[in-house]
Amino acid sequence: MRDANRLKEQLRDAVAFGRLIEAEETLAALREEYRANQTAFTPGFIKDIKQLGQQAGIKRTLKDVFGYDCFRPGQEEVIRAVLAGNDALAVMPTGSGKSLLYQLSAKILGGITLVISPLISLQKDQVDALNEGGLRATFLNSSLDYEARAQRIRGLYRGDFELVYAAPEGLEQSLGQLMENLDIRLIAVDEAHCISHWGHDFRPSYRNLAHLKDRFGSVPVLGLTATATPAVARDIAEQLGMISPFVYRGSFFRPNLRLYSIKKGGGGPNVRDAILSIVSARKNQSGIIYCLSRKTVEATAGFLKERGIRAAPYHAGMAPGDREATQEAFRRDDVDVVTATIAFGMGIDKSNVRYVIHRDMPKSVEGYSQEIGRAGRDGEMSDCVLFYSWADVLALERFTDGLETSLAQTQQGQIRQMYSFADSASCRHQALARHFNEKIEPCKTSCDYCSGLDVMSEAPVKKARQTPPVKYTAPQASDAGQEDAEYAFGEIKKLRKQIADQNKVPAYVVFSDATLRAMAQYRPQTEEQMLALSGVGLKKMEKYGQAFLQALRTM
Repeated sequence: MRDANRLKEQLRDAVAFGRLIEAEETLAALREEYRANQTAFTPGFIKDIKQLGQQAGIKRTLKDVFGYDCFRPGQEEVIRAVLAGNDALAVMPTGSGKSLLYQLSAKILGGITLVISPLISLQKDQVDALNEGGLRATFLNSSLDYEARAQRIRGLYRGDFELVYAAPEGLEQSLGQLMENLDIRLIAVDEAHCISHWGHDFRPSYRNLAHLKDRFGSVPVLGLTATATPAVARDIAEQLGMISPFVYRGSFFRPNLRLYSIKKGGGGPNVRDAILSIVSARKNQSGIIYCLSRKTVEATAGFLKERGIRAAPYHAGMAPGDREATQEAFRRDDVDVVTATIAFGMGIDKSNVRYVIHRDMPKSVEGYSQEIGRAGRDGEMSDCVLFYSWADVLALERFTDGLETSLAQTQQGQIRQMYSFADSASCRHQALARHFNEKIEPCKTSCDYCSGLDVMSEAPVKKARQTPPVKYTAPQASDAGQEDAEYAFGEIKKLRKQIADQNKVPAYVVFSDATLRAMAQYRPQTEEQMLALSGVGLKKMEKYGQAFLQALRTM
């Protein structure tokens, strides 16, 4: 038993420090010990070994399938809770990696994971990205014709898919009965705040999800939201019928987002010219500009296009085909800037958005948090610029006319909270976190109040270097200077665009900007060195790695 105890501690260390090959070898040695002397292994010892083995398997899947060396805060804890069969609720800001929680769990659980999402275009984005990464995923929604839908249903019965995305409305109809006859192992409810009357984006169709636990029995339910206050989080768990759920509340502080707040009027800058200045300083970078009205969306896009900016509008008044064309052009980096009403972005899983500008004030702090969260999802430094005025408050309050009294009062309160946030003389990240009952120290460098930076006068943004990878045998940082690294980044970004167009997928699905920057800095020359970079998994290495290695070897 002495050898078994030694191997157990060796396994614990290997798992803790990410030495996955050593962990697998140690597990194999423990199996040999067990076969030779089963009576020496107590139930508690076996339980510990199984837990360590599961942790090793989770981390191996994280690297091999998703290309990451380590989890972001909270991810592993939620995944382990789900794998243990528990209900869970993850309240994590946009860009913190919520989708990985059910995607990785699906790979380990087997069977089918049902993902409920209200956003049809986001379903397509995520399925494309998962299929590129080696997971078998599909979606069932109203965008499919009869034959395509029937073909995918047959595939589900054959076991062709690990994940299936569906809208909540679909579960009210025939899709709900179909799902009851499949081997569902996990149900993930995205945008879970939509089930709560207290949330900022209540959707009646989500109320029908209250019976999920009754319909699917012991299948664990995972709720995901970026914007729930503690009261909304409690309501989500109750409405979904969760049983003693594991709850994780992530930090709302994202230091890679630089927050700026600029009051309109009163001698301040002309908003249209200010936006042009900000966009021009970020040439060839992806950005979203949110506007209050459709008219302003169209006018802002036209103004930017006249000045040589690749911009396109997006709002509900456009024909569906035109909206889809704007989304697709933005995904593929054929358009740099989208001017939009608040609906845009909820259907975009684009990791390389470098800035979000609010031409007009959002209607709530929750909405603002979700919208700025669409910037910098790859961890790169990104800018979030808010223009606001009391006139915005009056315009937004007009939208509450005709609502039921209590709902109107709730929304009016949210609008004024948003104005107070925008107009406050304090650290903006600290104020944002405080709204969600989180206490943090002032950010010091990531907002205009703390840093003293003026987004209107600063030079074009320089992007941060990446931390060297720590797994495999990583290459040493190149001796090339920042200018040479920027040149290399530009060249492999062009290559990524060519590959993406050939494969008919968004460019960021091939590799994120953060991964390209690591390539440009460390210049990997071998497959092992390429796999050392965060964001490069086995499937993507097999599919795209040689093309990028060849390009890097010539630089």
